[in-house]
Amino acid sequence: MGKYNVVDLFSGCGGFSYGFEQEGFNVVLGVDNWDTALKTFEYNHKNSSILNLDLHKKESIKTIKNEVKEHRIDVIIAGPPCQGFSLTGTRDKNDKRNSLFESVFELAKTLKPKFLVIENVPGLLTLYQGNTKEKIISAGEELGYHMDYKILYAPDYGVPQIRKRVFFVGSKIGKFEFPKITHKENGYVTCKEAIGDLPSLVKNTGKEEADYQAKATSKYQETMRKGSKKLLNHVRTNHQQHVIDVIRKVPEGGNHKDLPKGVGDSRKFNEAWTRYHSNKPSKTIDTGHGNHFHYKHDRVPTVRENARLQSFPDKFKFFGPKTKQNVQVGNAVPPILGKVMARRIKKYLDESA
Repeated sequence: MGKYNVVDLFSGCGGFSYGFEQEGFNVVLGVDNWDTALKTFEYNHKNSSILNLDLHKKESIKTIKNEVKEHRIDVIIAGPPCQGFSLTGTRDKNDKRNSLFESVFELAKTLKPKFLVIENVPGLLTLYQGNTKEKIISAGEELGYHMDYKILYAPDYGVPQIRKRVFFVGSKIGKFEFPKITHKENGYVTCKEAIGDLPSLVKNTGKEEADYQAKATSKYQETMRKGSKKLLNHVRTNHQQHVIDVIRKVPEGGNHKDLPKGVGDSRKFNEAWTRYHSNKPSKTIDTGHGNHFHYKHDRVPTVRENARLQSFPDKFKFFGPKTKQNVQVGNAVPPILGKVMARRIKKYLDESA
């Protein structure tokens, strides 16, 4: 079949659409309201256009329609900001970000794609007595979409990271069956398999562009390195000595509960002072708050290490200061999850063509 066309709303740096590209989809357009993320998107999606738009505004829908012009759009994908639904957010019922998903359906009215995919945190399902979940389902059904949703667990699909996200799928081709699990718990990709080949940076801080120093030692590392001649975005955070001293006391796989009394008291919440375990997937990659540490080295992971744990290939380059790079990585849909969803949707589109 010919290429299917995608529009990516709230695209961020483009992890979701990168997965679709890997399955042969044509990403026509990425839309976000953050210049730095769009710069990253544009660099890594060579055949896509970008638009910097506030999707709260009704006129943004018209701007998108004008931009896609003659393209028939087959799929709209979207990962609206999740702060209003997140367990770590303030969960303000009146947070205007909670209604941003409505722009997906406004655009669907105009472009009439066969599929809609909305990704978010699982907290969306139960928060506000399930009110937002019901709104999403009814908004899709009103436009003639068969709406299904499911929480996907990233390690089940080969992402080396403990990450749960809910995916809503609206289909004009009938009920959608979600992708089958590809990895069992004893076969999850581990932290060591994901990042064990990357330089330790014990004696230097690293560079935004450097040479690889060791060979790949796992199939996952080989996959991540494909098409990449240089190691990008692998720069160490310089911690103060007292922070290093605390990290050093945390055992592999441990957290603040394993620290001696009186040590690390400045952080006592659930994820504080967490050291990854080399033989397990990482904890959920956040936007760079510095609560998680390398399984072996006494520092937070670099942007490249976080990107690997999110399943971004090494050739995917992140722009902006390190703090903003980390936000882009943490907010993204893991490309492997995007690819898994894309493959499933492609099967439906091929069969209905």
